[in-house]
Amino acid sequence: MSSIFFIVLRRMRAPLIVLIVIYAVSVLGLTLVPGVDANGQPAPPLSFFHAFYFISYTATTIGFGEIPNAFSDAQRLWVTVCIYLTVIGWSYSIVTLLALFQDKAFQSVLVVGRFARRVRHLHEPFYLVCGCGETGALVCRTLDELNIRFVVVEAREERVQELDLEDFKTDVPALAADAQAPKVLQMAGLLHPKCLGVLALTNDDNVNLAIAISTRLLNPGLTVLARAENPMTAANMASFGTHHIINPFERFADYLGLALEAPHTIRLLEWVTGLPGRQMPPMHRPPSGAWVVCGHGRFSRPVVRELAEHDLQVTVITPEAMDAIAPPLRNVIGLGVRAETLCEAGVAEAVGLVAGTDNDVNNLSIAVTAKAMNPDLFVVLRQNRITNASLFEAYGAQFTMVPSRIIAHESMAMIITPLLARFLDGVRGRDDDWAAACCARMEAQFGDEMPQVWSVRIDDQEAPALTAHLKDGGAELSITTRGFELNNECLDALPLMLVGSDRVSLSLFPAGNMPLHCGDELLFAGRGRARDSQRTLLSNANILAYLLTGRERPGGWIWQEYGKKLD
Repeated sequence: MSSIFFIVLRRMRAPLIVLIVIYAVSVLGLTLVPGVDANGQPAPPLSFFHAFYFISYTATTIGFGEIPNAFSDAQRLWVTVCIYLTVIGWSYSIVTLLALFQDKAFQSVLVVGRFARRVRHLHEPFYLVCGCGETGALVCRTLDELNIRFVVVEAREERVQELDLEDFKTDVPALAADAQAPKVLQMAGLLHPKCLGVLALTNDDNVNLAIAISTRLLNPGLTVLARAENPMTAANMASFGTHHIINPFERFADYLGLALEAPHTIRLLEWVTGLPGRQMPPMHRPPSGAWVVCGHGRFSRPVVRELAEHDLQVTVITPEAMDAIAPPLRNVIGLGVRAETLCEAGVAEAVGLVAGTDNDVNNLSIAVTAKAMNPDLFVVLRQNRITNASLFEAYGAQFTMVPSRIIAHESMAMIITPLLARFLDGVRGRDDDWAAACCARMEAQFGDEMPQVWSVRIDDQEAPALTAHLKDGGAELSITTRGFELNNECLDALPLMLVGSDRVSLSLFPAGNMPLHCGDELLFAGRGRARDSQRTLLSNANILAYLLTGRERPGGWIWQEYGKKLD
C-alpha cells in the first residue's frame, strides 16, 4: 500500500498542485469581488466559507445556484473565469490519472499488492509452486483435484495470465516474478504459518538451487522438493538438506534398468506413483540384446550407462566422436534421422532403440525410420514437449519418457504422502515374483485405474476415535477398511504398508488381522470416496463402535446412561 500511495503522489503531484492553485485563486477572488444585496445595492464580498462552498460545487460541475444572494456582474464575470480554469484543471488531472492507470509500473505494484494480500489471507494449508511450465501445470492440476490450495510464482507473465483461464476449483494466487529472489518467496508465503512446502519446478537448475537454499535458510521446517537435471546441482541441493531432488533423466534410466530386470516391480511403482484417476500404461518388458541409442546428452548418458551395466551391447549414434568409449559400447558418427546411419549402427539386428534427442520431430523421425528397417524393435522415445502428446500417442512407442510427467508423478507422491518414499524403498528391495503378486492384488482391486495414495497416523489428531479405543482395547487393521454405508460393504481401499510406532518395524501389504497400536502409521491406496469414509470412521466414535460391536451406541448423555442401566 505504501508503494501504491507513493506512486500516486509522485505521478499526480503536478495535477494536484494545479487544482489547489486554481481553487485557491478562485476562492480568493470571490472574497475580493464586491457583490449586491437583495435590493440591488452594493454589498460586501463573499466570506471565505461561502466562497469555498460555492467554488466546491461549481468546480465539480454540480451546480447549486448563486448563494447567499444573487451575484453582481463582477462576481459572475469572475465565476466564469473560474469555471473555465477548473475545467482545464480537472481535465488535466483526469488525463494524468488515466495515464497512471495504464502505467506498467503502477499496474505491477497493484498486482503485487493484490497477490500479497491474497496470500496473507489464506487460511488453509497450501504449497508454494515455483515454476508453472508443463511440469508445474501438471502438479497444479493434480493439487486442485485433491482440493489442496497452492500459490504459484512463475517468471513468464503470459503463463501467469494463462492460469486465469484454467478451470481450477479455487482462486489461485499467482505472480509473475523471479522466484529465486528471497523477497518474492517471502511475499508468496514462504514464512506463512499455513505453508506446507516449496516445489522448485522451473527449467533452470540454478533458479531451483537458489529457491532450495533460500527455503532451507529462511524456513528450515518446510519440506523442499526441487528439480535438478545436473548432477552437480543435485549434489549441491543435497548438501543443503533438500528433502526430495528429482532428476527426470536419471529417474527414467533407473526405471528402464528396473524394467529390464524386474518388470513387475516397475509396474507396482507405477501403480502407486501415478496421478489418481489416470489409466495404467501397458506393462514394460524391454528385451535383452543389442540396443541402438541416438544422442548422448542429458537423457541418453544415464540410459547408456544403465544399459551397459546390464551387460547389453550398446551402439551410440552421435554427431561427433565420443571420448573414451570402451566395449560393450560402440560409437557411430552421424545423424539418427538418416537411414544409412541407422543401418551402420546395426538397427536391423538390434532388439531395442532409444530416440533421445532434445527435438521431438527428430525423435519421431528416428523411430519411424528404424521401425521400417526392423518392425520388431522395442522403441523408447523421449518426448520433450507435452503439447506433442497426440503425435507420440499416434506412434505408440513401447516406452515414452516425458520429463514433466515423471517430475509431476514423483512430486505428488512425495509431498502428498511422505510415507510413500519408504514404501518405494521397500518395494525395490523385494524380488519380482513378490511384486507380481502385489500387482495382481492392485489390478483386482482397482482395474486399470491409478488409485489415490494417502497415509494415516493413529493419534489424537488423525484418528481420535480409534486412538481412544486402542487405549482401552484392541483392534485389527481390517477395521480401517470396513464400510458403514450401502450394506456395510468394504471401502474401495487397500492397505499398502504398516509402520510400527517404533518407526523401525514395517510390513508391506499387511494382512487384515494385524493388530493396531497407538502411533502406528498406515499407507493406503484407494479410489472414490474411500478416503473420506475412512476419515469419518476413524474420527467418529459412534460409527467405530458400531463396526466393532455391531450395535449402535447412544449419542446423547441421557441415552448413554439409559443404555448403561439396560446393560
